[in-house]
Amino acid sequence: MEEAIRKAEVLLEALPYIKKFHRRIFVIKYGGSILGDDTIRHSVLEDIVFLSYMGIKPVLVHGGGPNISERMRNSGKKAEFINGMRVTDEETLKIVEEELSEINDLIVSDIKELGGRALGLSGKDNRIIQAQKKQGPVDLGLVGEITGINNEVILEELKGETVVVICPMGRGSDKKTYNVNADEAASHIAWSLAAEKLVVLTDVKGIMRNPQDKESFLSTLTIQEARSLINDNVIQEGMIPKVEACITALEKDVKKTHIIDARTPHGLLLEIFTDQGIGTEIVRS
Repeated sequence: MEEAIRKAEVLLEALPYIKKFHRRIFVIKYGGSILGDDTIRHSVLEDIVFLSYMGIKPVLVHGGGPNISERMRNSGKKAEFINGMRVTDEETLKIVEEELSEINDLIVSDIKELGGRALGLSGKDNRIIQAQKKQGPVDLGLVGEITGINNEVILEELKGETVVVICPMGRGSDKKTYNVNADEAASHIAWSLAAEKLVVLTDVKGIMRNPQDKESFLSTLTIQEARSLINDNVIQEGMIPKVEACITALEKDVKKTHIIDARTPHGLLLEIFTDQGIGTEIVRS
């Protein structure tokens, strides 16, 4: 009886959040090593199907870096990165597209097996992600920076309670396909859809003031505090584009952003539907 009461209390705690977020759009970015772990992926996608059944409209933007790098190693091609960006020639772009397409198909298949509805899209389809060649002191090849989002296809599919799964490929006005950063893609898609939330799934607890001290975990940050932590080299390397994606989304009127550890079973639900949450939320002020 006590266990049944506890479960009822959990549902009651979630009720205000379910009411608040009904029919709202959540953009979720999912990638890295956690994408290749079957157990973690099943837990994440189970949460996303649950959100869909609760009347929330999830849009999932995925990466696939480790899969791409492994494919390149197996083909004898060396992966080259400059400032965290993959140098992308024609051969590399072909590998990127093929791997992202396979991951997209896998995610869509998994969601359907869990009882959800899903549609996979490439960002280059219908120029959903509009891009141009990324400029800089070093030529990165076919790496793009996002110039705009065509959200018509996404909004149309969301009307049918479909989980839209997008891989981050861009199309330029020059008809070329570009490899774009998945964090950046998720951020742009979130604000173009006026999303309620942008949630970035990762393989760490969240943001720490001292990465060596688990007690220094930060559950809430403002934009200004997040920028200070980047400037002070507290937020480093792969976490920087994730935090910057959150900041950009907030500045473009996404209401709240979250960075959470996908390794925590049902961490997505715990972050959204409980008072305490489990990750780091970044807010405007």
